[in-house]
Amino acid sequence: MAGSSPGENLDAIRHDAYNSGDRKITEKLHSEGSQTARERIISLLDSDTFVEIDALINHRSYDYNLHLHKPFGDGVVAGHGMLNGRRIVCFSQDKSVFSGSIGEMHGKKIVKILEFAEKSLLPIIAIWDGVGQRVEEGVSSLGPSGDVLNIIAACSGRVPIISVVLGNVVGASALAIGLSDFTIFEASYGRLLLSESSPDNPAHHSQETGSTNFHKNGGGIACLFAEDEHIALDMVSEIISFFPDNMDSVPEIKKNGDIWNRKCESISEIVPNDPEKTYDVREIIFEITDNESFLELFPNHASNIVIGLGRLDGHSVGIVANQASVMNGFLDIDAAVKAARFIRTCDCFNIPLLTFVDVPGFLPEVTQEWSGLIRQGAKLFFAYSEATVPKLSVVIGKAYGEAYLAMCSKHLGSDYNIAWPSSKIIVSSGKDIINIANKKEMPTHEKNIFTQGDILKDYSEKFEDPFVLAKNGLLDDVIEPLQTREYLIRALRPLLSKKEWTPPKKHDNIPL
Repeated sequence: MAGSSPGENLDAIRHDAYNSGDRKITEKLHSEGSQTARERIISLLDSDTFVEIDALINHRSYDYNLHLHKPFGDGVVAGHGMLNGRRIVCFSQDKSVFSGSIGEMHGKKIVKILEFAEKSLLPIIAIWDGVGQRVEEGVSSLGPSGDVLNIIAACSGRVPIISVVLGNVVGASALAIGLSDFTIFEASYGRLLLSESSPDNPAHHSQETGSTNFHKNGGGIACLFAEDEHIALDMVSEIISFFPDNMDSVPEIKKNGDIWNRKCESISEIVPNDPEKTYDVREIIFEITDNESFLELFPNHASNIVIGLGRLDGHSVGIVANQASVMNGFLDIDAAVKAARFIRTCDCFNIPLLTFVDVPGFLPEVTQEWSGLIRQGAKLFFAYSEATVPKLSVVIGKAYGEAYLAMCSKHLGSDYNIAWPSSKIIVSSGKDIINIANKKEMPTHEKNIFTQGDILKDYSEKFEDPFVLAKNGLLDDVIEPLQTREYLIRALRPLLSKKEWTPPKKHDNIPL
């Protein structure tokens, strides 16, 4: 502008950069109670801490008349700032610029900020609201999309990665979300799928595909669902509070005044005396962990196993528990994979593992075997075995056969294993014991003398009593349920300095 000072020109450019999106789309977002990409980042971070990068870049494509529309930022806002006093790296796709699609410069900008996160070892918060690659730029947009996936994979296990789905997300962006440690899904407008609808694939034409209900009932991608984007961003703060900045640090200790040796008086009211009756294991978790500290993840997916984050005396712990009220607590494919993924995530970031065991076995179904239960179940064994963080487990009910082994038994390197007096740890179920006892190899006179009740009682006294395992060194202690919190915290304190040597190798080969 003629006669304008350099400062005035800069102010005008910055104004355009901060308001680069389509006004109609921006107005529509505001009318729906949503925010722009920049507003989302400002809402997430502590006040006046956001440092932006590449605010003035724009695309360099001339095809399809794109040169007539070159908005600053190219559809993504990126930078770093403070979240509850901690430095984090973040980016947010801008739906009002080319529908938030990944073009050449858009992709390079994301790669740049993720490389910064990798070098500085800071957590990554990714806010997704875009429709995949920008088709108008052709192959030029495809390469940077691959670069985004590559750098996210490089960051995996080095820094926590949390994705937030706040709109329609398709294609490469969906794959990037699949590489994240945790994904939060906004229920009203969130939609996530890999392949958009096409005439050749009519099944994808349903609006239900990729919706909230779709991901609640299957997929295992979204760990939490939020009623609106403000709650979704609050959930980011809650999850990240349990994690350290990177693989070389430990989570912050956050005590809330709960007494460390508090007696868990209400456990006796939660667990029924009749082993055939079920209960909600989450009530036990709430009772044992610090007050109001437990955050359940993936509550609707594979609900026969419960996973989540909590605290013991202010220390972050990852919790895995069999849910007796769903499928009687049997382990199936989805439960094994759900738990294994979470165990490995906790191990990456030095978060101790706490396991509550009440499992009658792996689900005995032909469909499960056909779908790969052996391979998928092996992931759970593998995850516990390779984990080097402190591992504590409590047998609170049934612990049968190979499923008992899979749930962080002493044989998988667990550091501290205890059981309640009422627990039953046996190689197989009572039905199997009767079948074995009635085999023709048993002398006829013994079959007549011993009833099924006699056989089970004899077996119980010899093998399933937890005191028998404690005598053989397979349990560290047998305790009263009300003492569980105190004993776990006592055991955790020295284990926080645990260092475990592992033999050198390129990497493990988990049965994927």
